[in-house]
Amino acid sequence: MHKDICNDRPKEYCGLFGVANHKNASWLTYLGLYAQQHRGEEACGIVANHNGVLTVHKNMGLVNEAFDEKNLSALRGNMAVGHVRYSTTGSSVLKNAQPLLIDFAKGTVCIAHNGNLVNSLELRQYLEQSGSIFQTTTDSELVIHLMARAKSKNIEQSLIFALKRIRGAYSLVMMDNHQLIGIRDPMGFRPLNLGRINNSWCLASETCAFDLIGAKYIREVEPGEIVFISKDKIRSVKFAGEKLRNKHAFCTFEHVYFSRPDSIIFGETVHAVRRKFGEQLAREYPIVADLVVPVPDSGFSAALGYSKESRIPLEMGIIRNHYVGRTFIQPAQDSREIGARVKFNILKDILRGKRIVVVDDSIVRGTTSKIRVRNLRRAGAKEVHLMISCPAHRFPCFYGIDFHRASELIANKYSSLEKIRQYLEVDSLGYLSLEGMLGCLKCGSNNYCTACWTGKYPIKAEKKHSKFSLESRCCGQGEF
Repeated sequence: MHKDICNDRPKEYCGLFGVANHKNASWLTYLGLYAQQHRGEEACGIVANHNGVLTVHKNMGLVNEAFDEKNLSALRGNMAVGHVRYSTTGSSVLKNAQPLLIDFAKGTVCIAHNGNLVNSLELRQYLEQSGSIFQTTTDSELVIHLMARAKSKNIEQSLIFALKRIRGAYSLVMMDNHQLIGIRDPMGFRPLNLGRINNSWCLASETCAFDLIGAKYIREVEPGEIVFISKDKIRSVKFAGEKLRNKHAFCTFEHVYFSRPDSIIFGETVHAVRRKFGEQLAREYPIVADLVVPVPDSGFSAALGYSKESRIPLEMGIIRNHYVGRTFIQPAQDSREIGARVKFNILKDILRGKRIVVVDDSIVRGTTSKIRVRNLRRAGAKEVHLMISCPAHRFPCFYGIDFHRASELIANKYSSLEKIRQYLEVDSLGYLSLEGMLGCLKCGSNNYCTACWTGKYPIKAEKKHSKFSLESRCCGQGEF
């Protein structure tokens, strides 16, 4: 039986990469995806453009499993788009792997999407009733079908027509027969960055992809912006009104957990932000203890900050096995606990008899945290204090993270911090306050999405049976 041994962690939603005007476009895209593997471990793909002819290779699994020298060399061309995926909408099958490559009356287009559309059901029902035939079950395909419905034969105008009719979180990297295109939704939920390597432009969800290929980070693609890249030229178009572009909803969880610590996200280095989270956590929850122990790897930066502020020594008391794949063959009985022990091992000699502060980035369902605390007790820890570098998750996310039901969330299930503490069997439990977290970020508290903590959703999901008309109604996010 195959089980995900990290089933208590929120899943990464997707990573994007694109490059134009480079003779080794597919190879650079492969490296760009490899650097962003943490954003999606389910499937990956690359589409290459050779003199206007687009070729695709996709497969399930990790980047180094899906590609080899043979299939990379077959992806000829000086322009390419790549995607790593974890499914937030659509099932986990190869047909849903991206980039999607579609031929239609206006040419050949590929699309790679990071995020989630909140009106996808409404749009899909309307389009199917109007005769559209979908190849996949992903919401990303809706963009191409809407482009096909636009009266204009121009790709740019057709794309803007489509963008004015979708709602939700989306960063998109697209490519037609002639150009590379980067798009970010008007509220900027998901990151998308612009880089340059010599005379070539590139796009990526995270700047760590630029570091690997030797590209220079230039800037973010702005919320509500489309960048059109043709050869070595770049052109910017704002498709949303100024009022809407100034109302942002950056996903705070990018800083808390998803992004690599060496990436620049929303204008700040992730490691530095997480370290500030840890410092603030220590101010809010001062603990008398012997050691600060990070949960590897995403808890390390916050633990460093907690240790610095509290002056309690940092110690690597939990070791992660980095060679564990996405799945592991386990017996049905106690599979969660065996999975946890496979991935993490406790340094008994270091922790025996010690009062420890364990710093983690988040608790979603709580099952793995409970097992970890139990193993720390067995290893001889005298006291276990659990500190979390973000607020308690109480509400589902509709913008691309895979906790869709409130019933899955431990902080929603239990009515008080004390009841969560009792369930986890820790001596004390602390969550970073919302005010403390937002105070560590430079863009201002009103520019971040906090829906999973507060239940205040910046964009409401459409009702399932609402009427829709492409001609009479724009269901974009505000005025255009």
